[in-house]
Amino acid sequence: MTDAAVDTEAEARTKKSKMPLIIGVVLALAGAGGGFFAVQSGLLPFGQKAAPEPVHVAEVAPEGVDSGETAEDIANLAFIEMDPIVITLRKGSGIKHLRFRAQLEVDLAHQAEVEKILPRVIDVLNSYLRALELEDLTDPMALPKLRAQMLRRINIATGQGRVRDLLIMDFVLN
Repeated sequence: MTDAAVDTEAEARTKKSKMPLIIGVVLALAGAGGGFFAVQSGLLPFGQKAAPEPVHVAEVAPEGVDSGETAEDIANLAFIEMDPIVITLRKGSGIKHLRFRAQLEVDLAHQAEVEKILPRVIDVLNSYLRALELEDLTDPMALPKLRAQMLRRINIATGQGRVRDLLIMDFVLN
């Protein structure tokens, strides 16, 4: 035999096909995908979660969001106008002023009670707004956060459930 014939025979023995490896990888991926699908879709009896309990709409919807209020509920609302509050904010670059004006949304049954303690509400808001930094007001998402925090403080001052919402009429930073 010549050297060329020996080399091709040796090459044929050492070069094995990679097709079984590729088929094995493809089958392993297909099996993993099928197993994942079977578990996620609930085809297998183990790993099933308990059925969620039904939740009432009033529990899901936060306050101020449409929670199935009737026209009578909306007709029984009153809005209490608050005096404008002007806050001076000091910054290294100068002095800025915040002008804040709002209304309180209350039920007609609680209107007299809330109007009676309105000075307390204004004091709470005045104290809160004076504690803010200028950086707190320049954030694009500042107003919803501030509104939620002010409403919480108002509910503490007036008693839980008397004030339904805080409606911001003016929030101007000069």
